[in-house]
Amino acid sequence: MTQQPGPRALRRPAPPVLLLLAALLALLPALVALTAPPARAADNDPTVSLSKKEAGKGGEITVSGSGWRAEALLMLLICGQSTPERGVIGGTNSCANADGRAVTTDKKGAFSKKLPVAEPPKPCPCVVHIATVTGEQTLADAVFTVAGHPTAELPRQTGGGKLAVLATTRLEGDSSLLTWFGAPPARRLVFTVGNLGSAPVEDPVFEIGIAHGVYAPQWEERQWRGTVAPGGKAQIKLPVELSAGAHGDYQVSLRYGKKVLAEQPWGVGRPWGVTLFWVLLCLVVPAAVFRIGMAVVDKVRPRPAGAHRTRRAATPAAQAAPAAPANTTATTAVLPWFTPDSAPLENPPRPTTKGQA
Repeated sequence: MTQQPGPRALRRPAPPVLLLLAALLALLPALVALTAPPARAADNDPTVSLSKKEAGKGGEITVSGSGWRAEALLMLLICGQSTPERGVIGGTNSCANADGRAVTTDKKGAFSKKLPVAEPPKPCPCVVHIATVTGEQTLADAVFTVAGHPTAELPRQTGGGKLAVLATTRLEGDSSLLTWFGAPPARRLVFTVGNLGSAPVEDPVFEIGIAHGVYAPQWEERQWRGTVAPGGKAQIKLPVELSAGAHGDYQVSLRYGKKVLAEQPWGVGRPWGVTLFWVLLCLVVPAAVFRIGMAVVDKVRPRPAGAHRTRRAATPAAQAAPAAPANTTATTAVLPWFTPDSAPLENPPRPTTKGQA
């Protein structure tokens, strides 16, 4: 007699192999997401390639790149005391700035530019440093060797230092009379920083950015000479200067590393001296031209006949001589409507009346 399968047979547990297979199927999407390479993120990184990895002073290399912003202005420099891992130590003070080149990327973010080989002020290891000039800053370094240039070890890296602004920033200085006539306005950005890290910070390199209106700030490096001890603080003054004739509302930003530490507004008045100068120029120049023109016309205009003779005859002796009394007889004789016989007498006889002899 065979036994029929009942409810007890249906409640038999599944084999462990089936459970393991179901768990693998459930974890498959997560495993695929973890093992997939981040190709999209790598494509956005700018790349740089050099035609030569080593060249001597006076030579020339070709620097090419791709993946940069479209139509971006780039700066190409050969820098010493630098590696792609640590970047340019000391900022552009370690670079051959006089022999740098600028290039603009095309619409696809690519470029190619010839760069003369020059010896940087710091010893190698060296790199070809590429950085954007305007907008969001993007950097890239390529290893390069300057043949015959000295080589030295990189400075000891102290990553324990960390600077932070402890007080509000301010701009010191006043405008001079020359600024009223269009000279470049200049101030000093004063701020106090503190070292929140565990290692001292020596000769930090700050960046000053000046923005006007909707334009992106233009960054310039400013190095401060000194050391900020761990837990210490220091007051720092950095020069800030605008272009000649600048006026309006400006924004001064302070950056250390890749972090903006402070921002300070700066309102610059209009150089009214320039306006006054042009107004006076528009009034004085026409008046001077009119006077010169009238003098020239007075010299070249024609004069009546005999005018120059009369002017020459009037000598100072003749002008000083007293005028002679007029001769009535001579004057009468000259008149055409009188003759000597018919001229009237000076003392005519009185008419006689009747009864008088």
